[in-house]
Amino acid sequence: MKSKPIRYLSEIKKILFLATTSLVVFACGKKDEADQSGKTTYSPVNNVPKDGYTTSPYPKLKSIDFTECTWTNGFWADKNQLMYESGVPNMWGLLSDAEIMHSKQNFLIAAGKMKGEHVGTNWIDGDTYKWLEAVAYLYASTGDKKLDQLMDEVIGYISAAQQPDGYINTHMTIAGKERFTNLQDHETYNMGHLITAATVHHKATGKTSLLNIAEKAADCLYETFMNTGRHFLGYSSIMGLVDLYRISGNKKHIELAGHFVNTQGSGDVEARKTSSWMGMGAPGRQDHLPIRETNEAVGHAVRGNYLYSGATDVYNETGDPKLLEALERIWESVAYRKMYITGGVSALYRGATQSRDVVWEAYSEDYQLNNATAYNETCANIGHGMWSWRLLSATGNPRYADMMERVIYNSALSPISLDGKHFFYTNPLQRVDGIPLSHKHDAERWSHHMGFCCPPNIIRTLTKLSGWAYSKSDNGIAVNLYGGNVLDTELLDGSELKLKQETQYPWQGQVQLTIEQCKQEPFELLVRIPEWAEGTKIQINGEDTGVSITPQTYARLEGKWQKGDVVTIDFPMEVNLIEGNPKIEEVRNQVALTRGPLVYCIESADLPKSSSILDAHFAQNTELKANYRSDFLGGVATIDGQLLLRSKKDAGIYQKLREPEWQKVEASFIPYYAWANRGKSEMTVWMPIVWE
Repeated sequence: MKSKPIRYLSEIKKILFLATTSLVVFACGKKDEADQSGKTTYSPVNNVPKDGYTTSPYPKLKSIDFTECTWTNGFWADKNQLMYESGVPNMWGLLSDAEIMHSKQNFLIAAGKMKGEHVGTNWIDGDTYKWLEAVAYLYASTGDKKLDQLMDEVIGYISAAQQPDGYINTHMTIAGKERFTNLQDHETYNMGHLITAATVHHKATGKTSLLNIAEKAADCLYETFMNTGRHFLGYSSIMGLVDLYRISGNKKHIELAGHFVNTQGSGDVEARKTSSWMGMGAPGRQDHLPIRETNEAVGHAVRGNYLYSGATDVYNETGDPKLLEALERIWESVAYRKMYITGGVSALYRGATQSRDVVWEAYSEDYQLNNATAYNETCANIGHGMWSWRLLSATGNPRYADMMERVIYNSALSPISLDGKHFFYTNPLQRVDGIPLSHKHDAERWSHHMGFCCPPNIIRTLTKLSGWAYSKSDNGIAVNLYGGNVLDTELLDGSELKLKQETQYPWQGQVQLTIEQCKQEPFELLVRIPEWAEGTKIQINGEDTGVSITPQTYARLEGKWQKGDVVTIDFPMEVNLIEGNPKIEEVRNQVALTRGPLVYCIESADLPKSSSILDAHFAQNTELKANYRSDFLGGVATIDGQLLLRSKKDAGIYQKLREPEWQKVEASFIPYYAWANRGKSEMTVWMPIVWE
């Protein structure tokens, strides 16, 4: 499909985009003549097509390729534009700066192109690969040739640093360390992100320069771990290997991905007990039980969500029902007992399981969801969305699409500032002056941090969402996400479908879908009705459809469609008051506000200067109104109404109960993702409720 620009940009902006980069391209290995001209000569094994997702045999819904959908206007188009103008160029400035991140220099040192020592974390290579993946997504939607040139430059650094047998890890190469002996070296993690970036680059450009590097890396992993008896944790490499298999058709790739899944928790018992990662034993790294025997999520939440995402990919290629059953059980343990209202899932910075195993950056015990010290690492939240998207494909169950949407509008969006240049590593649900936050928490976003895994993960997630917007059913298309876009795809029978979506969602509830091209035979549109959207109405060409409309289902609209047919969806955008399960001790007798897919919070910037966020209480009968403000926080709908402020009392840690004195004030709730964009402030999602 011909690439389409997000919107027209001046040449000045395009020039500024690469103002800080130098196009010094190292040889990427021998290329054939067609590849030199920018055209691919890559011949996938077994004629697997470029959009390999549609060939996966077992998903109930087949994913579209990200190249088939382009955001045109509205919420996600604006975020994509922000990544193009600010997020991606700013991040390359950081990664290539020798005084800040040093990532570019690490590749050059490992390649012998310059002298020096490795600087940064053991996983900094993966940060560059995630950033590169984001650039490829943006190139697919903009067609900006300068992005293509920049990718060629960076791929040159990567190719030069790769070892003859396909191994690549700048930290290990520069230090001369023994390979695959320490989990904390993040070798398979980095190589997994490399392989995924390569598949995206190939789809976006048709080139094979990075794909060839990925093939060699995958071969290195295969030779190291397949049929060798070595037990190592696959981490993100599982997803990368499946992505590569979907393009190459090379069975070695899916075989190794399945091997990593099958040996998780089933290796040598003594080796698993003694092999430590961040000081954690087997439960901390999900290596205590085989996945198929696991009933709940435990341990490091990023590792877990990446593992389960990869395992779901493996299911979608192999169809093992016991694997899917286990993954759904584990997902339910997260979503129904260990998750914050924002979709955040790693409550603990440091703790222990009930069996006294040490855990870091981990899932909580059931209902152990503290607010001010909530860790909610950004990568873990994003991993939760990635996993839910994959389970949506595997099962066709829209509860996973609801979760995917909850994450991307809340816990995966709150880490990045409105200017696209500042970040949170962790995402608490409350911040109060004088109460220390958990490790790596900060009351203000930072521009860079040596633990830089989260920022490029945000960037690549925000640029890939067009690929999550729709899925292909057996005879039609499912609408998963709402936002202004155009879809140009082929249904599973090979017929062409062009669809235009127009909406101001999530600020307004009306969505309009227009058929611009379709086959003559009947097919179905599956319209996702979110869990919160009771009372949704759907019309076709101005007439009621008569179909059943139930929250957390797909409304099935089947018929003989024609060019120009219009489907209008009206979601009720009411303000909802949410209470938590009483087993969540911290939110008992408290309330949170949501509207559409967004969770809201109150910031001290919107309260009288003399008050603390802890003074604020919510009166049960308060009248609330949503107001869209285009000139506030980048354009948001606030929820406006009265709050009760309890007068302060100087006291020690405890005091005798006295009848409170209340002050009524006008206040505005803002979307949770937009907090901390007006300087240092207090914030809370949950507030005590006062019944009147």
